[in-house]
Amino acid sequence: MAPVDEERAEVGVGPWVGEWPTDERYDPQLLADGDRRNVVDAYRYWSVEAIVADLDTRRHPFHVAIENWAHDLNIGSVVRTANAFLAAEVHIVGNRRWNRRGAMVTDRYQHVRHHPTVEDLVVWAAGRDLPVLGVDNLPGSVALEGYPLPRACVLLFGQESVGLSDAARDAAVDVLHIAQFGSTRSINAGAAAAIAMHAWIARHTPPAVQG
Repeated sequence: MAPVDEERAEVGVGPWVGEWPTDERYDPQLLADGDRRNVVDAYRYWSVEAIVADLDTRRHPFHVAIENWAHDLNIGSVVRTANAFLAAEVHIVGNRRWNRRGAMVTDRYQHVRHHPTVEDLVVWAAGRDLPVLGVDNLPGSVALEGYPLPRACVLLFGQESVGLSDAARDAAVDVLHIAQFGSTRSINAGAAAAIAMHAWIARHTPPAVQG
């Protein structure tokens, strides 16, 4: 296989050819300059606001929360995956500032909410009748595989290396673990979040409408 010329390879599409569409969802700047964003073809040339509005009409009812006590690098990848699986919202618990690098700009399209403490998240979730389910490899935890994940819920993940805080463990209706078969004690928090979100998708989203 011939090597890829990275300088010549481009993503997306160039300037719109022909008469411009009149649909207000289209962004004049993108029509003029081209759309090189990492978005699906159906959203080419749409403004960010128009994309978010369309996503809002079909978001799934599960939420994702992750504790942020030490500027965890995994948070960005969690946001990116939440966008891919169309989560209702991502909740950052703890420090308001978080590392956005791994999100790859997907935080523009994904609703992100901040809660200063786990207790604040729990109060918010209780007001919306959303059970909080922790995900961590802990003694007494329940296997994610086969667990009846509810349609509307909050999947709560802990900080990389230390896992869920004591407050998060106490707040969770159940703590779920992901089956592992190798030598490592735990898997990356971003990977764990992706697996748990896909478990929700596999349970609640018919294959015909996935994708």
